[in-house]
Amino acid sequence: MSIKLGRGLTYALVGVMALLIAVPVAWVLFASLKTKGEFYGSPWALPEGLHLRNYVDAFVTARMGRYFLTSVVVTLFGLLLVLAVAVPAAYVVARYEFRGKAVVETLLMAGLFINVNYIVVPIFLMLVDWDRALVGVLPDGFFIDNPGVLSLVYAATSIPFTIYLLTAYFRTIPKDYEEAASLDGASRFRVMTKVMLPMARPAVTTVILFNFLAYWNDFIIALTLLPGDGKTLQVGLLNLMTAQKAAADYGRLYAGMVIVIVPVLIVYALIQRRLIEGMAAGGVKG
Repeated sequence: MSIKLGRGLTYALVGVMALLIAVPVAWVLFASLKTKGEFYGSPWALPEGLHLRNYVDAFVTARMGRYFLTSVVVTLFGLLLVLAVAVPAAYVVARYEFRGKAVVETLLMAGLFINVNYIVVPIFLMLVDWDRALVGVLPDGFFIDNPGVLSLVYAATSIPFTIYLLTAYFRTIPKDYEEAASLDGASRFRVMTKVMLPMARPAVTTVILFNFLAYWNDFIIALTLLPGDGKTLQVGLLNLMTAQKAAADYGRLYAGMVIVIVPVLIVYALIQRRLIEGMAAGGVKG
């Protein structure tokens, strides 16, 4: 009886937490489809029709489409950079002994405790100094207001976490697979890419999800390093919020919020199966 009661309480708690998340998301979605009169008349009522003009205004007039493209490019480029560096680095740390390995692991562990939002000002000042040094070659600057540099900052600051997680997973994979591939004449690079990387796919999926959320939802770094027109979606949403509050037109504002939310839901829906499989596999191996 106690087991059934505990299970029932667990389900009830999960259900309450799901409602706490689902209700606000659904409310924002419905609000984005309402006219101004509908929103002020009955905020909790369902929309009378699909008022898609809010999305058109958000994409075109409020330039959310341009900000959306910037966020996609910055996020994807950042993910490519961090995986290109972290995957081989984690494999080497997990499998090979070399001089200074303990120091490298200690520095990586220390990097886990550094919140990048606390060091964004030093990063900004460093990039400004670099632009001043290049003023004779690039008068308009290069490092500030450059989405590629923002991707590089994202990747660099997330490397400690990514290497730490991948290293832990690589160490759970038996060395027999590598030894068998080496006996077949495979090079170290081929062993990593053809044997170890496919087996570590659950861990790679996990770091992709966490880093995607960090890059996509970032506000402070993007606001600091992209002060011009090439804003990311989060910064553009703040501008839209300020404008629509002044205009008292909340439909367009909530349409912008939906534009921010939907890509996250799509990415999670695409990789949730592999993420759950990876968590289950990790539990079995442990």
